[in-house]
Amino acid sequence: MNFYVMTLFPDMITNGLNTSITGRAIEKGLLSVEAVDIRDFSTNKHMKVDDYPYGGGAGMVMQAPPVCAAFDSIVQRSGHRPRVVYMTPQGHTFTQKMAHEFAKEDDLVILCGHYEGIDERALEAIVTDYVSIGDYVLTGGELPAMVVIDTISRLVPGVLNNSESAETESFENGLLEYPQYTRPVEFNGMRVPDVLLSGHHGKVEEWRYQKSLERTKKFRPDMYEAYIKESAKDNEK
Repeated sequence: MNFYVMTLFPDMITNGLNTSITGRAIEKGLLSVEAVDIRDFSTNKHMKVDDYPYGGGAGMVMQAPPVCAAFDSIVQRSGHRPRVVYMTPQGHTFTQKMAHEFAKEDDLVILCGHYEGIDERALEAIVTDYVSIGDYVLTGGELPAMVVIDTISRLVPGVLNNSESAETESFENGLLEYPQYTRPVEFNGMRVPDVLLSGHHGKVEEWRYQKSLERTKKFRPDMYEAYIKESAKDNEK
């Protein structure tokens, strides 16, 4: 899968994603991440890409021409108009379901805003999806872009060493993940639950399911209620 990140801070993207699981996947050729520097498409001799907002107000606004020119360069190289995700607090909240949808794309462009935002004309011209990672404001879209790429990358075949890992994570089945344990068996007077040492796969799965229910009900009652309602509908079919 190919990611193109349109940004004013390309080093932030490459330094953040060329490590750990995504870094190994890039080395193996399972992913490619290209940080497209919007400043490279400025026609200003000082590489300026922002200006004061019409109508007044605080801050600066990223100009439409360099943003659209940067996107056009991606279109020329990819041979088509890829899906464009704009990271903005005004977007739809990013979810695991959304990650699965984006993972179906061969090429995905992520646009990172900065300052007070981007000229609306550029957004209308190129953006297909408006996405937020939460109800708060950051200084730019680079951190959210990395969150989105990391989440999607885990769904690309071969990126995770264990193919079951992505299937058992929190949110995949509508519940939070169950507690995990490893050696030693006892630590600070706390012991690993006996069922996990029993070797009885059926009992282990049932224990994990019950713990997922308990954890979801405690920490995410909204998810728990939705899961119970959906389960009731399935039982009625």
